[in-house]
Amino acid sequence: MEKGPFSVEWLAQSSRGGAREMPGESRPCPLGPPARRRARRFRSPRAGHGRRCFSAAQLQELERSFREQRYIGAGEKRRLAAVLNLSQSQVKTWFQNRRMKFKRQTQDAR
Repeated sequence: MEKGPFSVEWLAQSSRGGAREMPGESRPCPLGPPARRRARRFRSPRAGHGRRCFSAAQLQELERSFREQRYIGAGEKRRLAAVLNLSQSQVKTWFQNRRMKFKRQTQDAR
């Protein structure tokens, strides 16, 4: 009996984990060899609604800084993070989100 694609033998072998692709086709794994794959980082669950709420004082200082300059430098990011008791990535993400909000507001105004 023939062992071509979709023959009984080929289907039986593929269901046992043998052949996973069409015979004659050999493609490298797009993710690279298993040893080089990066472990995926998952977000840690947070209490409440899943977002960190900024205090009014934190928001006031972040907004003041945003009015002065929409793109934050490394030094200012470190300073704000220290003064506001936030991580640098929280400050960076706040600025990214605030720029998108600003962009939406200016587009809506047109």
